[in-house]
Amino acid sequence: MVELTRIYTKGGDKGKTSLSSGQRVDKDDLRVCAYGSVDEANSVLGVARLYLDSELDPLIGRIQNDLFDVGADLATPEGDYEWEPIRVTSSQVDWLEAQIDALNADLEPLKSFVLPGGTPASANLHVARAVVRRAERELVTLLRQDDSVNRSCLRYLNRLSDLLFVIARSINFGTAGDVLWEPQKHR
Repeated sequence: MVELTRIYTKGGDKGKTSLSSGQRVDKDDLRVCAYGSVDEANSVLGVARLYLDSELDPLIGRIQNDLFDVGADLATPEGDYEWEPIRVTSSQVDWLEAQIDALNADLEPLKSFVLPGGTPASANLHVARAVVRRAERELVTLLRQDDSVNRSCLRYLNRLSDLLFVIARSINFGTAGDVLWEPQKHR
């Protein structure tokens, strides 16, 4: 259970922050950067939800909750704890794959790359997708430094970016249609 009685601690004023383990690290530590990008993606998803219909809102709500699991996992290095650390599981990745398959089944095959845009919801989902891809790249760098990091986090982020792409396409399919790249259109 989380209980926050004070929002500011002044502990970060010198460029340090605490991991879940209590270990102090630099605010630009690879681990902090990775879960910071996960947090940023979650925030963009919060904006996207402002534009979603009620059918997709619970889907994004679950993703937002799972992204907190990803962040908690990344903020908790391997170690012995008096509490059970939160870890991303393969069942969370499997759930994303099932959502991708279900939503993609109704979409036309792509014949061009898709430009971010369309509806406000789709545009924000594309922003979230790009931020998730950054988190994924940062996590790959972290994994090179610390191979004890839970690889399910990497799998989760990889599938999530795919799902966000498919959700954005699905929303546009039902309204404005995909915004397609037209190579060298303005030569």
